[in-house]
Amino acid sequence: MNQISLAQSGFELAHKRTRKRVFLDEMDQVIPWSDLLALIAPHAPAGKTGRPPFALQTMLRIHLLQQFFGHSDPAMEEALHDIPLYREFAHLDAGLTRLPDESTILRFRHLLEQHQLALQILASVNARLMARGLLLKSGTVVDATLIAAPSSTKNKDGQRDPEMHQTKKGNQWHFGMKAHIGGDADSGLVHTVATTAANAHDITQAHALLHGEEDVVFADSGYRGVEKRDEVQELHPDSCWHIAMMPGKRKALDKSKALDALIDQLETIKARIRAKVEHPFRVIKCQFGHRKVRYKGLAKNTSQLLVMFALSNLWMVRKRILQGQQA
Repeated sequence: MNQISLAQSGFELAHKRTRKRVFLDEMDQVIPWSDLLALIAPHAPAGKTGRPPFALQTMLRIHLLQQFFGHSDPAMEEALHDIPLYREFAHLDAGLTRLPDESTILRFRHLLEQHQLALQILASVNARLMARGLLLKSGTVVDATLIAAPSSTKNKDGQRDPEMHQTKKGNQWHFGMKAHIGGDADSGLVHTVATTAANAHDITQAHALLHGEEDVVFADSGYRGVEKRDEVQELHPDSCWHIAMMPGKRKALDKSKALDALIDQLETIKARIRAKVEHPFRVIKCQFGHRKVRYKGLAKNTSQLLVMFALSNLWMVRKRILQGQQA
């Protein structure tokens, strides 16, 4: 005899506020949907032939779900079938006879990449945060992080991604890319993103991480001598750089001497400011689980990172935005 399921019996389980539901509810309230849809709508296909297209907001919501939970296009299609919470967030009605397949999800991602809309999404989110007074322009902190790429050559081409390279950090070799960011010195929110292969030195992208309106810039010891570089002197001649002292040199300071003790205190203050730029890296790697590149080549991965840093900005200040909405 077949057992009757809870759904068939009409019994409804009480909704538990799981962490995933709380997370999606909070992000749903802080994401500026109207602004983002206004950016994408002019580039959306007309859909005059064939099956009617899914709503633009639905496709955007699915794309953001991929960034939140690290799903590939095929995995996202399956997740929409398996997880009611995802369908609810994507505004997919229970009465639909079909759900977006992986090809539909892929085409929407290609739409964003083709028209470079990811950069506009980050700019739109930051404009909204700036209007709320959450993103300032007086100071910038620059830093970079490694993101791994598959190093195996067991693929159709028999080679690794030619746009990725290896670099040595400490005593360990890493293969992949680097994400360079410029963040607000007050809040740690990201305003500029650049990407390179892993073997590019951090200092080569320093000039590209400034918006031009900051008075001071903070960076770790890897950026020593940045103020002397031609591109920095040409583009940002008035910026005052505060570069961390080399760890070995700081360790050699004599804390019993007044001058050395003062220098150590100054380095501590600079370190506290620089620490804020690590928060967005923690969000995309730990909160969103983006520890390895998903696509081949820098262009597609850059587009994804721009969207993820826009979402990380919203996640980092979500409590303050929600408090402002309730006030």
